[in-house]
Amino acid sequence: MLQQVMTNPGEIIFREVPVPEIKDDQVLVKIMNIGICGSDIHVYHGKHPFTKYPVTQGHEVSGEIVKVGKDASGLREGQKVTIEPQVYCGHCYPCRHGKYNLCEELKVMGFQTTGTASEYFAVDASKVTPIPEEMSYEEGAMIEPLAVAVHAVKQMGDVKGMNIAVLGAGPIGNLVAQAAKGMGAAKVMITDVSDLRLDKAKECGIDVCVNTKEKDFGEAMVEAFGPDKADVIYDCAGNNITMGQAIKYARKGSVIVLVAVFAGMASIDLAVANDHELDIKSTMMYRHDDYIDGITLANDGKVHLRPLISKTFAFKDYLKAYQYIDDNRETTMKVIINVQEK
Repeated sequence: MLQQVMTNPGEIIFREVPVPEIKDDQVLVKIMNIGICGSDIHVYHGKHPFTKYPVTQGHEVSGEIVKVGKDASGLREGQKVTIEPQVYCGHCYPCRHGKYNLCEELKVMGFQTTGTASEYFAVDASKVTPIPEEMSYEEGAMIEPLAVAVHAVKQMGDVKGMNIAVLGAGPIGNLVAQAAKGMGAAKVMITDVSDLRLDKAKECGIDVCVNTKEKDFGEAMVEAFGPDKADVIYDCAGNNITMGQAIKYARKGSVIVLVAVFAGMASIDLAVANDHELDIKSTMMYRHDDYIDGITLANDGKVHLRPLISKTFAFKDYLKAYQYIDDNRETTMKVIINVQEK
């Protein structure tokens, strides 16, 4: 079978390797689609701090089970699935308390261990989650980023009836806004400086879409929600400007959730955060229940995944996919690799 390998930043080869044998508690998945995310792009540019080369990528994934180990219960051949890419120890404090997304030795497929970018992939049955038959493989490959969004929304707890602001309308920001609305938020506002991304948010049903190059964030919040502003602000851009806006304009005593990863050391006004008794939370990846909830939201039509797909590339055009993203950064949301198309 063919397997993708990034040998160095910006360099991809394909090698012939045997189809993997599975253990009794594993399944063999025929990989159908893989999504490329921002972290993959960091690896492509040699800027991911926790990835060494060579590495086989692929962590946003969908496929079909073609073989089931004798101890892999509840799964069957022919079943559509997605894969949870976290590899955790199971013994550290977070793992023992159900927070394996915070494992002290956490590895992620495609970064610190072999990813799914191959024609077939052997994986523990415990890391496989079925997706509905009516869900496309392209959408199935987007359940992983949707799970990120669902987990982020949950950091606030129950958002039913709340007014929510989302800073950043890229793929994760879009999905956070959609997930919040799907989970019962009363009104959701999303901001960005890209009209294309805001148009995508409108297409996905977000209530208020604001270009902050044209309107001040604080003014936009009052217009959208009234003088009480938002109950929670999700920063899905992750820079000093957006976090600064969140702290400056958040209602006193309200919540800010940092979803995006800062590229460097932050420079923000914590004196205001302290004076306004702001509750600043963060979020890290997801757990299994976030996958289940994400699949349900998408299958029930409360989250729309297909509008986020910008372009699809054949497996051997993996490098072209990265080049396309670099050349179209301002107009690209999600690029998908079709592994079975050569």
